[in-house]
Amino acid sequence: MSLEIINSPIFATIQDKGRFGFNSIGVTNSGVMDEYAYLIANKLLENSEDENIIEIAFSNVEFKALKDIKVALTGAKCEFFINNTLYPTWQTYSVKAGDIIKVGKIEEGARVYFGVKGGFDIKKEFGSNSTTLKEKLGGINADRLQKGQILESKKINEFYNIRLKEKFVPKYEDTLELRVILSYQDEFFYKEEIAKFFSSIYTVSNEFNRMGCKLQGEPVSCSIDGIISEGIGFGSIQIPSDGQPIILLKDRQTIGGYPKIGSVLSIDCFKLAQAKPKTKIKFKPIEIKKAQDIVKKFYSSLR
Repeated sequence: MSLEIINSPIFATIQDKGRFGFNSIGVTNSGVMDEYAYLIANKLLENSEDENIIEIAFSNVEFKALKDIKVALTGAKCEFFINNTLYPTWQTYSVKAGDIIKVGKIEEGARVYFGVKGGFDIKKEFGSNSTTLKEKLGGINADRLQKGQILESKKINEFYNIRLKEKFVPKYEDTLELRVILSYQDEFFYKEEIAKFFSSIYTVSNEFNRMGCKLQGEPVSCSIDGIISEGIGFGSIQIPSDGQPIILLKDRQTIGGYPKIGSVLSIDCFKLAQAKPKTKIKFKPIEIKKAQDIVKKFYSSLR
């Protein structure tokens, strides 16, 4: 035994980098919403970069350590307590058997990542531990974490801890600029509509979950009503009949028939994952070669 969940989390799930290669049979990629926070947590813990972790989307989650373990907390700025003492995040802690760990109020951002040294001992499905509720895959019983569950991991006897330098800790702001590669059906959007799309400021609506984020703002029109359903990539921007953009995220459907104006750069989707309703969104065009170079540099810096 390692870690017991001692309250009832509103929405906490086991995630990892996701499952790949199964879209053809209708299985989505899933995985952590904010890969930056996830990869940093595993790096601090000296885990493999695809080790599983707990993604926490709402405040007040409590755990009890059942043996000595090493933990790390990254992601949204939140209250983090060990035995009722407040500690900073974005670093590791050596926790003793019997200690109570609490993730309290989320103050900035939207998702917290809680990892342990060596990860949790959970059987993979389709090559991943990621929980996908709509497909009933992964995690513990393919569901969000529940009070009384016990997560197994290795006992750790380490007395050193690691923290991330402050300059690398992200700031979660109320206005985001998301870089977009024009693609998919962009030729069916008149130049005036594309110009409107890039000059407008949108607002994150309450329709925001692991599947996607619907925005509110100046409607964008397309010269076609729909398309034959096709595969959908991470960050794709659908334009439904009401003209309000929808950015598709980790638990997106595998195919869809709405026209798409382009795709948000994957690493910008990680920033979007930490946004709350009413966050302002501005889009900026980027060429594919430059986007590829930026993404490559991002991942190289975390290895």
